Amino acid sequence: MIISPDRKDFSTIFNILGRLILGLSAFMLIPLAVAFLRKEVSPFFDFIISFLLTTSLGFLLLVLFPIKKEVSWIHAFFSVSLGWLIFSLLGAIPLWFSKHFGCFLDAWFEAMSGFATTGLILIQDLDHLSFAHNTWRHLTMFIGGQGIILASLSVLTMARPVAVGFYIGEARQEKIMPNVIATARFIWKVSFVYLLLGVGIFSAILIQRGLSIEKAFFHAFWLFCAAFDTGGFAPQAQNIAYYHSGAFEAATMVFMFLGAINFNLHFWVWMKRKRELFENFEIHTFLFTLFSLSILTYFSLKGLSNLTIFRRGFYQLVSAHTGCGFANMTSLDLRNSPPVMILSVIFAMMIGGGVCSTTGAIKLMRVGIIFKTLIMEIKRWMMPFRAVFRDRFHHLQDLILSDKRIKEAYVFAAIFLLTYVLGAVIGMVLGYPPLLALFESVSATANVGLSVGITNPAMPNTLKVIYILQMWCGRLEFLSVFVSLGFIISLFKR
Repeated sequence: MIISPDRKDFSTIFNILGRLILGLSAFMLIPLAVAFLRKEVSPFFDFIISFLLTTSLGFLLLVLFPIKKEVSWIHAFFSVSLGWLIFSLLGAIPLWFSKHFGCFLDAWFEAMSGFATTGLILIQDLDHLSFAHNTWRHLTMFIGGQGIILASLSVLTMARPVAVGFYIGEARQEKIMPNVIATARFIWKVSFVYLLLGVGIFSAILIQRGLSIEKAFFHAFWLFCAAFDTGGFAPQAQNIAYYHSGAFEAATMVFMFLGAINFNLHFWVWMKRKRELFENFEIHTFLFTLFSLSILTYFSLKGLSNLTIFRRGFYQLVSAHTGCGFANMTSLDLRNSPPVMILSVIFAMMIGGGVCSTTGAIKLMRVGIIFKTLIMEIKRWMMPFRAVFRDRFHHLQDLILSDKRIKEAYVFAAIFLLTYVLGAVIGMVLGYPPLLALFESVSATANVGLSVGITNPAMPNTLKVIYILQMWCGRLEFLSVFVSLGFIISLFKR
């Protein structure tokens, strides 16, 4: 039974949101500093106004809504789901001020795509966007990938049960350390270490390609945020194809993979046992699915040269499977690809990366458990009637394939598949071809960002709103969204 909320519950929730909004406003100081240092006058005032509006709202909520109840899991889940909607709306304000969007809905779409680490875009004339606004676009991915709630957890003092509620509400299933606050801090430490490494490598390649030191640094920072946080935004309209560099594409694939694997696995490889990288169940599942889909992609592009197959086929496949959304070919080229290749990319997007990573979609763990369950049932059929058999798998330790794990895997997979299909049906009703509508729906829900051209400023507003909701639900893996809906329904029933 869901607890029926009262005014004290909402006062507590709005107080929490006020604190989180203040945290978000602090991040706006970074693009503000970029605008100041680069003497971008109009963007400077865009972020001054956005910062003041966001900060004022945060303080207003703190003053008007004091905490009147002990913070519980229900408060945490509702704050997470509502918070992500508010963050995207507030994050859209400086983007809307940039005058690179046809309407505020388009700017909201872009902001939600950033925070949800999706990468679908509606921005116009991207090549002439200011450095400050480009920094904010990519920073939303860095914030969203690690989690704005997670950032707050790392600096706020909360009781452990409450912290766990925020942590799980943001689609994190596994704690790395017994203390959730320590877990949050470790994730941010890992991210900053990779940030320094990624920016250094990307900058070196881009300078070698002829970019100035300043431009190479900014592009490297932006593209790292999009690669490691599996977002897919790029500072140029041509995306990764703009750089015409096989070495740069290979480097981005490394960081796409690092962002797609479990943060728990990062901890084990760093602190405990490096062999875990080769023994882990999720890694085995990733290699199996990637290899299988690569075979399909290869035969679908067999008439092209091996280099073209690698750069046009395999790169899109890795980008899709890791949930990044980087592309070295245009949406029109992808749209005109063989249907088998399009299906391979769709399946890769559906699967996604590891649990407790920056990716969306069904996740490798659940897909692996579903395959493992099928094999286990076949083995049971071959055994004596009274035999009892439980299969095992290795994820940081040897685990039993329990009924609870199997049920969870099938339930989450079913919810994602249903959302993929519903989004595709809506796209078909609005006049788009079935395969292309499915591709775009999966890309939005799985937080990938690859597009076959449906996502553009001229698309119906209805579909823009649908994709916003899909990105939101997919990023939070539905759990906190469902709890919040139950919370609201119980309020109306009362």
